[in-house]
Amino acid sequence: MQIKFVLLTALLSLGVVSHSALASGTHAGGHHDSDDAIGVPGEVAKVTRTIAVKMTDNMRFTPERISVSRGETIRFTVTNAGKLKHELVLGTKKALDEHYEVMTKFPEMEHADENMVSLAPAQTGEIVWQFTTPGKIHFACLHPGHYDAGMIGQVMVTAQKIARQKASAARITSTE
Repeated sequence: MQIKFVLLTALLSLGVVSHSALASGTHAGGHHDSDDAIGVPGEVAKVTRTIAVKMTDNMRFTPERISVSRGETIRFTVTNAGKLKHELVLGTKKALDEHYEVMTKFPEMEHADENMVSLAPAQTGEIVWQFTTPGKIHFACLHPGHYDAGMIGQVMVTAQKIARQKASAARITSTE
């Protein structure tokens, strides 16, 4: 608790954390955007598809673009295929930019939220996320230099359901 207070005090004194960021509540202001802008943490029992995402030292995600339907709960199985530490953080462009600014000032900062996974080389982790609002959601690796090098991607959330065949095939894959 005292370490968090000291870190928060340091961030405030540097002017890194805005007053509005403190209102959101997690990790020096948090990663979560306001009221479902990017969705909500999903329930494992409601997963409709599993999407594998690979992170590499070429500062890329594979795939870089993902399409989902509003209301879908996706399990992202994220693998760090590189030799450097990487992370995948879901957010709006604005929230990712703000978080990256903090990460460049405090590169060793450790954090864990439901909209992100941070992985050492050769590790695999997951995010379970429900997409509640149509639009564009970004994901990125916010380790210093990675974001600037283009380690970003997008999730396009459509208002309409994705073809029934894709959803059925994904359900079969995700339950095996």
